[in-house]
Amino acid sequence: MIGIIAGSGLYEMEGIVIKETRKVETPFGEPSDSYRIGKIAGTEVAFLPRHGSPHHIAPHKINYRANIWGFKELGAERIISVSAVGGISHEMTPGAIVVLDQIIDMTEGREFTFYDRDEIVHIDFTEPYCPELRAAIINAGKRSVAKLKERGTYLCVNGPRLETAAEIKAFSLLGADVVGMTGMPEASLARELEICFAGIAVVTNCAAGISEKKLTTTEVMETMAKSVEEIRLILKDTFHAVLSQRTCGCKDALRDARM
Repeated sequence: MIGIIAGSGLYEMEGIVIKETRKVETPFGEPSDSYRIGKIAGTEVAFLPRHGSPHHIAPHKINYRANIWGFKELGAERIISVSAVGGISHEMTPGAIVVLDQIIDMTEGREFTFYDRDEIVHIDFTEPYCPELRAAIINAGKRSVAKLKERGTYLCVNGPRLETAAEIKAFSLLGADVVGMTGMPEASLARELEICFAGIAVVTNCAAGISEKKLTTTEVMETMAKSVEEIRLILKDTFHAVLSQRTCGCKDALRDARM
């Protein structure tokens, strides 16, 4: 099974029939919503609206542990996360679609590990996104998306406010290409459960101070809506291309990670 974390519009793809909606209970509380389960290209797929349906959960209020654990309970071995971001570097213009390869985590106060009690685990997070799943997405995107970016560093902030121009300037100096509010701890939690994880980011606006325009949620929603069809094409091609057996290191992430 492949898990998809995104907005509600993406599971309305041609060729996908949602067979059931399943509510999952976890040791960490309730996920953002019920999981929509369907099948495409012979692969079972589970969709989860990250912010609930309708969109009502703020980024810093999302129960990330429950969301990722729920995918594990359903049997997902891979998760693809789709999110909206602000563009920082000059090539990250509105409408660009980025297959992320690195993360800078600037969040605080979030429940960021499954191992915060009796057991101590230090996962290797050198490559935060699965290289095997990234390659499948990139190959799929090359066939269907003109403004595909094959790599980019995602800087994650708490939100829900947008950033200041000075913060974006500092983030640029740190090497960030895009900024968002949900990329962590999704990626690290998936690694702790030995799930392959990849991130697709849609640049919906220029970050603060990059352009003279005022940042608005209207611009974010409009650009994301225009990109939905391209994301659907990428996902469909990825489902066809992904290998049945995992050969990456994600499946063995806990080997030599426990104290």
